[in-house]
Amino acid sequence: MKVKRAVAETAQRLDAAGCESSRVDAELLVGHVLGLSRSELALEASRTLSGVEEGRLGELAERRAAREPLAYVLGEWGFRNLTLAVDPRVLVPRPETEIVVERCLALIAALETPRVLDVGTGSGAIALAIAGEHPGAQVTAIDASSAALEVAGANATRTGIAVELGAWDLFTGLPDGLWDLVVSNPPYVDPDDRDALEPEVRDWEPAEALFGRGATAAVASGAHGVLGAGGALVLEVGDGQAEATAGLLSSVGYLDVRVTPDLAGRDRVVEGRR
Repeated sequence: MKVKRAVAETAQRLDAAGCESSRVDAELLVGHVLGLSRSELALEASRTLSGVEEGRLGELAERRAAREPLAYVLGEWGFRNLTLAVDPRVLVPRPETEIVVERCLALIAALETPRVLDVGTGSGAIALAIAGEHPGAQVTAIDASSAALEVAGANATRTGIAVELGAWDLFTGLPDGLWDLVVSNPPYVDPDDRDALEPEVRDWEPAEALFGRGATAAVASGAHGVLGAGGALVLEVGDGQAEATAGLLSSVGYLDVRVTPDLAGRDRVVEGRR
């Protein structure tokens, strides 16, 4: 089977399974099997897959057709300028979280060695991006899940970026430290909304990192007590939650509360200063 046909048949299979962006997914799967980027794949349209490659592609396509997230099928996912290992122990890094990192970097840009705390680090995406893009940043990343911390640790090794990792339950407060920045992408999906989610999210991503009530408020309250004067809190929130979260930050005592939209224009990032 040639590359062009492999892509077409895989895309057809994924489309029939209800996968969005089935063509792009098919190209990424075929490229992954062959060790080629999507642009390189276009130049190899007439290349013939070996029997082993066809078998491997079939296995991966079957997983994706079962609505397993593409990132889990590939075993890695891009986040800003990083390529991170991901699997069902952690959430798939998303574009809106890149906006969180942008706001964090802007808030600590003038500081030579800012102390940063990432609450609920998951794959380590936020912590590693900040540490990688602000070389002076001293970043600590915490999570209640030991499994997630294993992934974050593997990604720190994979990227060669140094961050401190630790187990911590955000509902018990936050680590002392007079932090310059606290950032979090806490569980914010209402459990009652579970059935409305896409299968990739509902059936595959870790529920403890997705669903929850009170985590955002717990981080806001906990951070206010451990931030240094002028330190900032940056939160990712669910679609439609920004206004209420901004009000929460103001009521806790944060100043300069600000809401930033994601690339789709939805208000998804809320911040404030101590």
